[in-house]
Amino acid sequence: MNYKVLVADDEQVIVQAISYALKREGFTVETAADGEEALRKAVTFQPHALVLDVMMPKLTGFGVCRKLQDQKVGILLLTVKDDIVDKLLGLELGADDYMTKPFDLREVVARVKALCRRLEKTDARDDKVQICLGDLTLHLEQRTVRQGEEELTLTPKEFDLLALLLTHLKRVFTREELLHQVWSIDYVGGTRTVDIHIQRLRAKLGDHDQQLLQTVYGVGYKAVGEHK
Repeated sequence: MNYKVLVADDEQVIVQAISYALKREGFTVETAADGEEALRKAVTFQPHALVLDVMMPKLTGFGVCRKLQDQKVGILLLTVKDDIVDKLLGLELGADDYMTKPFDLREVVARVKALCRRLEKTDARDDKVQICLGDLTLHLEQRTVRQGEEELTLTPKEFDLLALLLTHLKRVFTREELLHQVWSIDYVGGTRTVDIHIQRLRAKLGDHDQQLLQTVYGVGYKAVGEHK
């Protein structure tokens, strides 16, 4: 698949470097110089992943994340700040990954590839194409989740996390295991990232499925229920 990536940063040197590295790996790349342009191109270009600088004119990266919370796009945030509060804020607003400048271009490419893997139609976790649990239906190939007649909007990592837990009902995963299996590479956000994504999933599942994802105190998380 020819993946599309939008690179948004007000520093032209950084935009050119990341774009060149991604194009060499076969990605189709569009660029933006500020947050408002990034938001417009996210709608028209419809990228699979977005490499997004936090401190941009007109609209910050956080602002773009907030506007795109209901879109199925993987977001990698870039910033000069190495503040855990900023990292957690970005994750809470819907970002999937976070890197601090200066960075290695090879790592940027690796993280973008990891975000785009969600579109592969093969699923190594389970042979099932569909998982049904109560009124919740998860389609692995289409990467959709329905609660009754309503389709839930999940970020790439939220979907991967939910799919992993639902394909292994009652199995307890440590935060480290979830971090490794869902994020695939050493992740700058640490295990707190897992907690934030679980919180967001619970909020989107709502009261009806509030007990689906359970905390195993001192260890990690598990999903409970019975497959149909």
